[in-house]
Amino acid sequence: MSKKRTIDSFFASNSNTKKQKTEDVIDEKTPSSTHATYPFPIPELPPSLSQELSSWPAVPGRVINDQPDLDLLYFEPFIPSYAAKDLFRFLRSQLPFYRVEYKIKRGGTESQIRTPRYTTVFGLDATSLFSPSGATILDAKTNNPVPASAYARYQPRPLPKCLDDLRLSTEAATGCRFNFCLVNYYSSGADSISFHSDDERFLGPEPAIASFSLGAKRDFYMKHKPFVGGPDPPEAKQLKLPLASGDMVLMRGRTQANWLHSIPKRTGRNERDGGRINITFRRAMVKGGTDNYYNYNVGNGPVYKWDSDAEEMRVWKP
Repeated sequence: MSKKRTIDSFFASNSNTKKQKTEDVIDEKTPSSTHATYPFPIPELPPSLSQELSSWPAVPGRVINDQPDLDLLYFEPFIPSYAAKDLFRFLRSQLPFYRVEYKIKRGGTESQIRTPRYTTVFGLDATSLFSPSGATILDAKTNNPVPASAYARYQPRPLPKCLDDLRLSTEAATGCRFNFCLVNYYSSGADSISFHSDDERFLGPEPAIASFSLGAKRDFYMKHKPFVGGPDPPEAKQLKLPLASGDMVLMRGRTQANWLHSIPKRTGRNERDGGRINITFRRAMVKGGTDNYYNYNVGNGPVYKWDSDAEEMRVWKP
């Protein structure tokens, strides 16, 4: 039998037949999202996943708000483990990724930064929207076309259906509204993200960030920002959440304004753990958010795509 099989033949196979990798059941007949800004078509979710969406979250979220300024909704898991495994493989193999490099100045010294993970982003801030066809960007208030110069530096990309379906499921479960999707791929324990908060002004006051974890388990650390002025509230302790595949953390309220979060490197034997995908949904309120997200998550470098034979990200060649 050919290594490649259609989705129909895959799901018609006997239940005792060993399943193939998700990326092996995607072919030219699979419906895909296309757009002028995509480097290649992005397939829709296979039926085994798309039919599951209405049943998510797998369990109700658990509220964590027992520390100063902390407000989390923790789903353990949001996506059941059997579906999380397939979704991880699907997104890793089908999305375009980037290894963004940029320069920063600190104390008069300029440094070249290479993002220690693969990234990609889709979406458009709340001042604008895509026309039904996706071909034109419209003013959100007037529905008139936005001048091309408004987004001249980076062309915004609509969410492909595979991510938009998950966005809708997330919105239904949380009551929040999102217009951006950032996806990070950590290829091993050596990939990381340092302590930071998603408190940029373009997200507005008290933003809600929905953060999914797929693939290898990684520790998610949170710590309160230093208290400035006035009496200190009760001591805030560092928090560690062992995010498993399918888990989701909704950070909301005063959390981003007062807490930092990180995914530290893993060393030694743990460094060789399998890859991990992090999906975050958020809502950018103004154009500055669109410019920022595309600058730091797409940039101007080459496109990377998962090579299932080599089992690594490689520069994609049309």
